Amino acid sequence: MEKFIAHARENDDGSWESHDLSAHLHDVAVLAKSFADPFGSGDWVELAALWHDLGKFLPAWQAYIRRETGYDVDGHCEGGGGRPNHSTSGAVLALEKFRRQPPGWLLAYLIAGHHAGLPDRAPELQTGGDLQNRLFDTLTQVMHTSDLDLVRRSCRAKDIFEAAFPTTMPLGAITPEKAQKSKEHLHLWVRMLFSCLVDADFLDTERFMAPEAFKKRGGHSSIEELAIKLDAYMESKQKGSPDTPLNRARSGILKQCRERAALPAGFFSLTVPTGGGKTLSSMAFALAHALKHGKKRVIIAIPFTSIIEQTASVYQDVFGKDEILEHHSNIDPDQESLKSRVASENWDAPIVVTTNVQLFESLLASRTSSCRKLHNIVNSVIILDEAQMLPPEYLRPILSVLRGLVEHFGVTVVMCTATQPALSGKIGGGTAVFQGLPPAVEIIKAGDLEPDVFKRYDVVLPDMTQSAGWEKLAVEVSEYPQVLCIVNTRRDCQVLHRLMPVGTIHLSANMCGEERSDVIAIIKGKLLAREAVRVVSTQLVEAGVDIDFPVVYRAVAGLDSIAQAAGRCNREGRLKSEGRFGKIVVFVPPKPAPVGLLRKGEDATRGFLAGQDNIELEPGVYRRYFETFYKSVNDFDKPKFDQRCVAGADECKFQFRTFGHEVRMIDDKVQRGIIVSYNGKDRSSVVLIDQLRRLGPEPWLLRKLQRFIVNVPLPVFEKLAHESHIEDIHGYWVQRSTGLYRPGYGLLPDPGMWDDDIFLI
Repeated sequence: MEKFIAHARENDDGSWESHDLSAHLHDVAVLAKSFADPFGSGDWVELAALWHDLGKFLPAWQAYIRRETGYDVDGHCEGGGGRPNHSTSGAVLALEKFRRQPPGWLLAYLIAGHHAGLPDRAPELQTGGDLQNRLFDTLTQVMHTSDLDLVRRSCRAKDIFEAAFPTTMPLGAITPEKAQKSKEHLHLWVRMLFSCLVDADFLDTERFMAPEAFKKRGGHSSIEELAIKLDAYMESKQKGSPDTPLNRARSGILKQCRERAALPAGFFSLTVPTGGGKTLSSMAFALAHALKHGKKRVIIAIPFTSIIEQTASVYQDVFGKDEILEHHSNIDPDQESLKSRVASENWDAPIVVTTNVQLFESLLASRTSSCRKLHNIVNSVIILDEAQMLPPEYLRPILSVLRGLVEHFGVTVVMCTATQPALSGKIGGGTAVFQGLPPAVEIIKAGDLEPDVFKRYDVVLPDMTQSAGWEKLAVEVSEYPQVLCIVNTRRDCQVLHRLMPVGTIHLSANMCGEERSDVIAIIKGKLLAREAVRVVSTQLVEAGVDIDFPVVYRAVAGLDSIAQAAGRCNREGRLKSEGRFGKIVVFVPPKPAPVGLLRKGEDATRGFLAGQDNIELEPGVYRRYFETFYKSVNDFDKPKFDQRCVAGADECKFQFRTFGHEVRMIDDKVQRGIIVSYNGKDRSSVVLIDQLRRLGPEPWLLRKLQRFIVNVPLPVFEKLAHESHIEDIHGYWVQRSTGLYRPGYGLLPDPGMWDDDIFLI
């Protein structure tokens, strides 16, 4: 009998080994089923897995793999040409088997997309690859009966081939009668099945092709072992802390988090003031909840890469570095092991620290690399740190998938912030109204905290009708030896900084991540040494950056941004020992924020605070502010989620690829990244850029270069490219003019700041 192979591998001694195709299909089916069984859908993905590579049984594909790998250059090599399509055969079979009813289409999405990604049902992007054209064009070329008989025998799966699936599509454990009510989440179920299939396919292929990488997978501590480590760490930490009102309050928060972890799974909110220890208390809740309800991992999603390393470092101190998976663009390759790299592909680790972008773009994606991890979100605890930072223009799909995860996939969601947004019930106003989340259970109930314990500052509000001039503001801010002033735009940051005394520190997104880290370290050092330090910054310092100023000025913005700025003021409450509070001064800048969501936040705050000269920032205030703000938002569904993922669910009509293409929480349509030349304290990009030129875009090199990228608006990018200040190296734009990036200021797109004497090309 002819041998059918799925993959071929050349050994170090020059010999070849083949991966038996029948064994591959069977092993992928077993593994994929084990992934989907926890949400009651193992039979669906088992069938998809047995059929996903049926096209590899065809003579053209067998000839191709032997010819291209060199496995058997003399045997069965009839024909030539490119790589034959092998994923269409199983998809066409699914449509025929189920008479082109929804179950057939569902399986067709999984099988046809297992390499290229989940496709659209109908053409929309004009890039080809939609199921309608791709499958119907090949119906006349479907495998012959003899081929199908061979597959049945090879897979030993006759019973599965003959299975008579219902024509309705139950959602996991949801019964067919309830499927109609769950159609909003059918797309999520398809994504979960797809994740199970592609991860099983990748893993089984890796087991044969790259056994050393495969051996590095797994081997993490259990949730129970991690909970023991956290308990020991917290006990030691509390023993070494003085008995102060603040430390007693932190202990009370920790105690309540542990006690309320026994409550049923679902949506929770953890509203803890800055300084309340929410990073460790939220983890204590998550681990205790996971133990009580059999959850298998904890995922912490954070809005900014600038604070991920800080959070991950806290958890590494508790659990050890090998137990924490960091998955974000700024991960330092020098600190990345093979074990952490392979775990980042499918999130097979007990604790994952990632970004909102990585989490939600994966949940709404079509690409295999992004979807592969989704099944490992099932039966987990998700902590949304700084939950108020969820982007309003994507709230409709984001909140929908969160509800789907909780209702159908055993997930518990904890919204963790000092400034809880209003995400339950009806959200928005006018025509932009949609149903948000169900009410969340408060882990720390109102009245459980003594507000005076966490009072660290007074807020001074301006007359919202009067603008402060930059010159007057610079004089006022300069009166303080230690002061942070946060403005709304990079240009405002440059303008104010020029008016400040020599030695004032500039901090903005015009600076690459490596320099920002260097500068923040300098700021912390000066604050700790009680040296004079004045900083003018954009809002990049607001979310979680651990700096502590006695005085903070903040340009009027959304109330949540003002609260985040306040989190940088008297952060540790040290001024209380001197009998005083920190001071937050809100000011109206000469120009309003740019048109868009920033402006809407500013306008909502102006209206909300009109006529007041001070305010206490407490949870009820934030809810009222967000209700006001959301009513001003024009569109919560920028990628057209309802149109592309919900409206056609009854007939299994999904536009996966187009929808995924439109989900860009960091919009590269309006900005582009430039790799800059910067010699930092610990790292330099100069050598890395030279390596990019010589070696091309090696993955390890690109990860290192992430630390040296500055994103600029598209018009600025186009101007710099047109004037040859930047150049294209293997598809990545790199600084060419030596004076374009100035340490202390960053990339200078404004010609008014250029030093012509150092502009060399």
